[in-house]
Amino acid sequence: MPVEYKDYYKTLGVPKNASADDIKKAYRKLARQHHPDVNKKPEAERRFKEINEANEVLSDPEKRKRYDTIGPDWERYAQGMGGQPGGNFHYVYTGPGDPFGDAEAGFSDFFRTLFGQAANGGFADQAEDLFGRARSRTRARARPGEDVEAEVDVTLPEAYKGSEKIVQVSRPGEGPKRLTVKIPPGVRDGQRIRLARQGGAGANGGPPGDAYLRVRVKPHPVFTRDGDDLRIELPVALHEALLGGEVTVPTLKGKVSLRIPPETQNGRTIRLAGQGMPRPNGGHGDLYATLKVVLPTKLNEKERELARQIADSRSAENVRSHLL
Repeated sequence: MPVEYKDYYKTLGVPKNASADDIKKAYRKLARQHHPDVNKKPEAERRFKEINEANEVLSDPEKRKRYDTIGPDWERYAQGMGGQPGGNFHYVYTGPGDPFGDAEAGFSDFFRTLFGQAANGGFADQAEDLFGRARSRTRARARPGEDVEAEVDVTLPEAYKGSEKIVQVSRPGEGPKRLTVKIPPGVRDGQRIRLARQGGAGANGGPPGDAYLRVRVKPHPVFTRDGDDLRIELPVALHEALLGGEVTVPTLKGKVSLRIPPETQNGRTIRLAGQGMPRPNGGHGDLYATLKVVLPTKLNEKERELARQIADSRSAENVRSHLL
């Protein structure tokens, strides 16, 4: 059965002239996206193996050069050098294996044929490559460590002002580590903060991975966040709503004064410009105060009489006329 050609550049979504850094970035992005520990879709594991295989070839200058030289017409090239595509090749793969498994894990027939699984199904110390040249096992290539993730809880005031937190992350093959992270002002719930080289240890001299901290902003008893804006339900007394006046409003920056216009209706929302959360590019969002008129209770006789006078003077007014 013919062995299917694998377009590794297409697998990683990079052009054929991509730099080593472009390949590394594309691989790490896709690997995180399709890692079976993160992505539970049925096809994630297959896609993850394809990504690893493509990176195994394109990130190694020697393998990439051989892959580019042979190209899609690789079977004819192999036959010209004495090979039998799809048959019993006497080639050997001598590089490191799957970055997340053993040396034989996850590679396609195309990879094994081109880079050389031995005829007996194992990996030999020396064999002939596709060009009929003897080649020896090379040293394992340096690999970056695995990225890790953790959560960090912050209060809304901490998210407003920025803060510094100490978190503990677990790293593969190592013990837990305590890290200090700076929380930037205006951070949002779910936002990830990257701590470079604070992840798992690299292999064969490779650099450590990164640590990613996902921010979880705790609910606030007074304020509700809406993007960069804040919202608050502001109680006002009946006489404040009827006659107007100055009231004090809490903000995350401090207390401010708000003028209530006379005859303000219950549920009216007033904007306080610049009293919201810090924006990433500068400035602040707004604070929206929704007024909740609180009716008095335990009226004395004088207050009841005043209420009756208002009722008598406005007896012709039907506030439910729009419902009839």
